[in-house]
Parts: sequence; C-alpha cells; structure tokens
Amino acid sequence: MPAVTVFGGTGFLGRRLVPRLAAQGHAVRVAVRKSDQARRALDAAGLQQVSVFRADVRDPAAVGGAVAGADVVVNAVSAYVETHGVTFDAVHEQGARTLAQQAAAAGATRLVLVSGIGADADSASPYIRARGRGERVVQQAFAGATIVRPSAMFGPGDALFGTLTQLARATPVLPLIGGGRTRLQPVYVEDVAEAIARIIADPGTAGHTYELAGPDVYTFRELVDLTLRIVGKHRALVPIPFALAQVQARLFELLPNPPLTTGQVDLLKVDNIASGMLPGLRELHIEARSVKEAVPAYLKQAVR
Repeated sequence: MPAVTVFGGTGFLGRRLVPRLAAQGHAVRVAVRKSDQARRALDAAGLQQVSVFRADVRDPAAVGGAVAGADVVVNAVSAYVETHGVTFDAVHEQGARTLAQQAAAAGATRLVLVSGIGADADSASPYIRARGRGERVVQQAFAGATIVRPSAMFGPGDALFGTLTQLARATPVLPLIGGGRTRLQPVYVEDVAEAIARIIADPGTAGHTYELAGPDVYTFRELVDLTLRIVGKHRALVPIPFALAQVQARLFELLPNPPLTTGQVDLLKVDNIASGMLPGLRELHIEARSVKEAVPAYLKQAVR
C-alpha cells in the first residue's frame, strides 16, 4: 500500500482520516506543528504504528523531511484565525505552495488539498481569498493534484452544532448572523474522510475537484432552530448585521478558543452549497449522512 503523509492529521478532519488509512494498510505519517501532542493523541487512539513528524507548512525544509518517501500527500491544514504570524496567506496560499512543491520534488505521485466550497481567489475576504489562491498555486506546482471542497463539516466536536450548543447553554439569546438567511449544505466529517480515502485509492480521481456536501440544504436559522430542539433549549433569536458580527468576531479572536471568527462570518455572507457542476460524494459511491440522522446522537450526549 502507498505511504501517505497527512498534514493536519490530528485536526477535526485529520483525526478521522488517519485511522481509516492506517486500517487499510497504508504506512501513515502525521505532520503537525506540535508533535508531542500529536504523539499522545495517536497513542490514546491506539495508533502507535502511525509516525509523527514535526513540520510547519511555512518551513520548506521541515515539509521536505515529512514528505520524503511518501507516495501520497494530503494537505488538511486549516487556520480560521490569524495569530502570531500564522496568517491566512501564510497557511492557505504560501504554505500550500510549499507543500505542493516539496511533494513534487520528493516524487510523490498524488497530492490531495482540502479546501472548501466557496473558495475564491478574487474574494474580498482574506480567508476565502487565501483558500482560492491556495487551490490555484497547488494546481500549478503539482500536476494532477486533487482538490477537495467540503461544505461546513459536522460531527462530534464540530465548530457548527457544537458551538451553537455551547452558546445555547451559556446565554439566553442566540445571534442570527446576517438574519440567518444564508443557506448551508452541511456534510458529515466521516463522509469527507471516507471520500479522501477513496480518492487516494483511485488513480482516476487525480486532477479533479470534488465538492463534498450533505444531502440537505438549510438556512442558518433552520440549523439554529434544529440545534435548540435537539438540546431542549428555548432561546431568543436576534438578527445581527454582518458588520456587527465582524466586530464581535474580532473581539472573540482575542480569546484562546474563539466561538466565532471573522473567517466564519465571511463564509456566512454567501450561500455555502454545492454548485452541482462538479463531482461529489455520489460519484465516489458514498451515501451522504444527513444532519437529522447524525447530529442528535452526539449533541444529546454532549449536554448530559
């Protein structure tokens, strides 16, 4: 089986992907900035066979060491907040370019970049623009790179339903950013992990871009209402203009774990749904798990 290096292998998506690849017999390496934490997390998950490399995507030498000998490289690194030199440009554009260049130089045969639905190199949003430019530089640096664009991902520990639940437990009022009218098509994180595993296994997916979205489209308000019903809370819903939400998000970003970021606000300014013009889960023979099927079980457990 091919050797696979996963950058961001202990993140929300990475920690679902790595066990899948290891179970399939791949020699898996995880490349992260904090290797000690990653080692402890992998050992706790029974993944002692997975190697850990300390590598920052901004460091070409470290990236080169992590991809040396790898057949497949997955870039699942994400940054929603700019702090201490970790800018959107540094991670999603410059870092993506460095990783793609080093993977090509090392002789890797496949590269998978995890981007997102809505990525746009011409966007006014620094986050969305960096995502779009990252796709472009990767395609230029690595022939046959595969781009994966998930919609908003959900699953235990997510930043969508998990954050709404925390707010519902802590405050009597929930904000409806932009009036709650934005449409989203949330996708189950396990389905995204399975999609990437299948992409790696199928050489025919090289050079393609996949939009990975769930089976149902909701407005943001509908997702808030659904969350409140699941956790058994009644809260006042107050529409918040995007401009005010941006100010609040900037203040939240001063916290260690901000409940809202400017990048997330930017994502809510436009509908986050599949275009229907690109292949997705169906073409990978994956039956998408629905929000109503998966979310109640882990949210109810979280509020006990």
